[in-house]
Amino acid sequence: MTTPVFCGIDFGTSNSSLAIATPSDVFLIPVENNHNTIPSAMFFARKDNAAFFGREATERFLSRQPGRLMRSLKRVLGTPAMRQGTMVNGELMKFDQIIAAFLQQMKAKAEADCGTELRHVVMGRPVHFIDNDPAADQRAENELKSVAMSIGFEHVGFQYEPIAAAFAHEARVSGEKLAMVVDLGGGTSDFTVIRLSRENAKKQDRDSDILANTGVRLGGNDFDKDLSLAEMMPELGFRSRYGAKNLEVPSYHYFDLSEWSKVNFLYTNKTIFQAKQLLRETHDPVRYGRLINVLEQETGHAVLAETEKIKIGLAGNESYAASLDFIDEDLRIQVDRENFNIAINTKAERIVAAARECLLAAGIAPEAIGLVIMTGGSTEIPLIQQQFRRLFPTAEWSEENKLSSVGLGLAYDARNRYS
Repeated sequence: MTTPVFCGIDFGTSNSSLAIATPSDVFLIPVENNHNTIPSAMFFARKDNAAFFGREATERFLSRQPGRLMRSLKRVLGTPAMRQGTMVNGELMKFDQIIAAFLQQMKAKAEADCGTELRHVVMGRPVHFIDNDPAADQRAENELKSVAMSIGFEHVGFQYEPIAAAFAHEARVSGEKLAMVVDLGGGTSDFTVIRLSRENAKKQDRDSDILANTGVRLGGNDFDKDLSLAEMMPELGFRSRYGAKNLEVPSYHYFDLSEWSKVNFLYTNKTIFQAKQLLRETHDPVRYGRLINVLEQETGHAVLAETEKIKIGLAGNESYAASLDFIDEDLRIQVDRENFNIAINTKAERIVAAARECLLAAGIAPEAIGLVIMTGGSTEIPLIQQQFRRLFPTAEWSEENKLSSVGLGLAYDARNRYS
């Protein structure tokens, strides 16, 4: 008799993972070489539109191979762009096909490792794909379900990502604990208050254990954007002046260059022509000329990659230096953690406010939380750590498997649902 196998997929804005559950075990599948997570990135080679995934996709782009890099695909779900598609090396591609290709290569890797076809999956989802728009939120889930079924899953369920993270930690809980899950991903920040215990883990219906869920469409990519606008874009002429009236140069190019999902839309003849027209009148031709260089050489993603390196570097250092020699041979940028904190402070406060809303919805005070589960890469940011430790000064802290706990929890959930 074939051993039943169930699957959990965390399709993240920045990173993705896949876990397998059998009756006796739950484990992560290495989805890229020996890595248990894969960056949610795709690169399409210009020559033939061949697709490459994850780290290889990013490496091909950063080594200046001709083609198009795509990241933050999850943020397209539920938006008009999902239906419109996008031009990739001169070919119109629909986003459901692009997302399906990314998820299919994860599924194929898992099936090869397990030696069996995967038919049952629980997919992770944020509390809100899109803030304050229930119709778009439901549309996003429906679109992701259709993609999952198109690649061969016959049974597709969904679970909130912070609840899945809680399930992954529950096996190690002693007694019963009231937990707050803080799940800060690349595109969203989600929170759950839940009662955890080993006995509760055996239940198929956990509704009575879940006291509240809240979420906000803010995450690590938004911190990248704020950092880019504060430190990187001024070196490309952001907020410089032009003309006899000393006007500020238009800002929309810089905002789009600072957002992973919008960079590709700037690489058009029209955009470059408009920028060159303004170059004649700019008061800072050196810095503004760098903007044109980035647009012509299509290196916006490389700028954002350096921005992300600074953000990660500042998690363990008071200052961090980045090189932008692919724009200008001598261009170096050094950022202090204090300036990074200033850049992201408003969004950090909004994230903490969403956590407080979760406590309010659950009808409990912060002091009632016995365990705080931190998951997602953005929980590494010192400012975020400080603010949440201030909010929960007496709670235990769990920070294991920050990038893969959601995938593990989804596999636990899949086994409970389908076995």
